[in-house]
Amino acid sequence: MSFGFLGIQFGFALQNANVSRIFETLGASKDELPILWLAAPVTGLLVQPIIGYYSDRTWHKKWGRRRPFFAIGAILATLALFLMPNSTALWMAVIMLWLLDASINISMEPFRAFVGDMLPNEQRTSGFAMQSFFIGLGAIIASALPWIFTNWFGISNIAADGGIPDSVKWSFYLGGIAYFCAVMWTVLKTDEYPPDDLEQLKAENASKGIFGGLMESFLGIFKMPKTMVQLAFVQFFSWFSLFAMWIYTTSAVTSHIYGTSDTSSVLYNEGADWVGICFAIYNGIAALVAFLLPVIAKKLSRRITHLLALVCGGISLLSIYFITDPNMLLVAMIGVGIAWASILSMPYAMLSSILPANKMGYYMGVFNFFIVIPQIVAAGILGFMLKTFFGNVSIYALIIGGVSMILAGLLCLIVEDRDVAVTTEKSDQ
Repeated sequence: MSFGFLGIQFGFALQNANVSRIFETLGASKDELPILWLAAPVTGLLVQPIIGYYSDRTWHKKWGRRRPFFAIGAILATLALFLMPNSTALWMAVIMLWLLDASINISMEPFRAFVGDMLPNEQRTSGFAMQSFFIGLGAIIASALPWIFTNWFGISNIAADGGIPDSVKWSFYLGGIAYFCAVMWTVLKTDEYPPDDLEQLKAENASKGIFGGLMESFLGIFKMPKTMVQLAFVQFFSWFSLFAMWIYTTSAVTSHIYGTSDTSSVLYNEGADWVGICFAIYNGIAALVAFLLPVIAKKLSRRITHLLALVCGGISLLSIYFITDPNMLLVAMIGVGIAWASILSMPYAMLSSILPANKMGYYMGVFNFFIVIPQIVAAGILGFMLKTFFGNVSIYALIIGGVSMILAGLLCLIVEDRDVAVTTEKSDQ
């Protein structure tokens, strides 16, 4: 059921670890990076609620409810992963980011609802933890691929013409194959439960129509249950922090620790490859911690577990400012990995406990507004903040991210986590 996330994370991790590198290689400046990354969250803002809404209202006797979306997303994401590293101009890379992120969202959004569909409430924390495990495992491999291709197979990490290195290209090709195969394994090997009343589902679809459904998707942000509103604040500052990290870690590490911003230099590309290793480490930690989180949550509660994990992540991001030895970055990534494991599971476990089963995908889509909105805000203000207040020094973006993640942890204290199953639509009143 969760194996497809292994493939999805190949695409997501390759995007997070290498897109800034690709943009800088094709001529983007540091203050332009957040705006160029804007493609990703804007795509999510448009795609996630629509896919969530319609995956709730889809049923095919052979392919089920969520699996058609898994398959469509896998095909499109594989295409994008093959095309992106062959971009010859900055505008081409930005378009490929749009396609890649939209495709990942088409697959990933229904996977969140899939756990709510298939598992009873008492198993959902473990179900989302299993997703976190496969996310971590996929990201370990995908994030490290450029370094592996260079250091194990001798493939160059510097392009002769200053373009995208072959090590990055081959990483994306392998990632595309892994994405498609893993997601299709879930599609072909998992059976879904049919709707309780198929005729009622058909009648609802016919009565609302396409435009009515789209309108309901985007207006859902005004109809959120109380716990979902509380979690939205936590999500906002968590994902603002993550986006700052994904955009600026390559630039921060290469300039602050390796001492260069020359994208054609050996030292820059060594630093960029090491960022991939760092991302692999934090995802590896997340894969291991994923199994501990349900145990800790049972002892301390889910919200306190999430608080502690986010504070660990925030302190780790702040610590990068004081690091001069690249190897010490791996220590900092431990805390980031703990936070990442919790971000991928605890909010969804808390949320699924208070959502009606017949609107699980819809509300998961609406909830993801609070993943993409902070990313849009980050893309809009981080470049300006660095240029205006911090002399365009990238390391300060990671400091801002660390403070944001600690704040997200403290906001867990306002969350009312109700660990009971809800099956009727009345519960969202």
